[in-house]
Amino acid sequence: MIEVFNATVEYNSNSGIYNISLSVDKGEFVYLTGASAAGKSTLIKMIYFELLPQKGHIIVDTHNSTRIKKKEVPMLRRKMGVVFQDFRLFSDRTVFENVLFVLEVTGSRRKDMKKRVLQILADVGVSHKRNAFPDELSGGEKQRVAIARALVNEPFILLADEPTGNLDPEVSTEIMNLLQRVNKRGTAVLMATHNYQLIEKFPARVVHMDKGKIVQ
Repeated sequence: MIEVFNATVEYNSNSGIYNISLSVDKGEFVYLTGASAAGKSTLIKMIYFELLPQKGHIIVDTHNSTRIKKKEVPMLRRKMGVVFQDFRLFSDRTVFENVLFVLEVTGSRRKDMKKRVLQILADVGVSHKRNAFPDELSGGEKQRVAIARALVNEPFILLADEPTGNLDPEVSTEIMNLLQRVNKRGTAVLMATHNYQLIEKFPARVVHMDKGKIVQ
């Protein structure tokens, strides 16, 4: 199998020392579980190089944390998708503009942008909301827009940090169905969650963290 990332790191923070060894293969779906402060979000931040390990290394695609230059990090992130629990949408931009922004900052050809945005909004089921602003959307619709924004550049991996944490069970199931469709198209998914009912309903490999270490 082709690895999309491999991490063998030590990271010392106010929450403790993180010792992590983990790899995810191309097209794999992996759950990252553990209690609050177990280190899930810290690991995800390391994978998209918001944090760098003090010891060890992280290899994402062909980029190694011990050798990557600061100016190369934005280029790497353009090939990754990240979804957060709190959506992080621009409140003063429409749904269409929120997703379009990603293509604008990555230098995509303008004539291709509109078509791609409309396509991804249709894929996640919110094309009818393209002219709405975030405060006009439900929680589930906001998360779908956040996923569309993460996917519009066709990333090789999607990092999802508690993407169903603020959603009711029915909407959470809809989001999981969407993430599984994304995964079946070839995008690797690493999803941090503490919702074990969702894991039972949508089984995949589970990596459990406790106090900054992978214990299972």
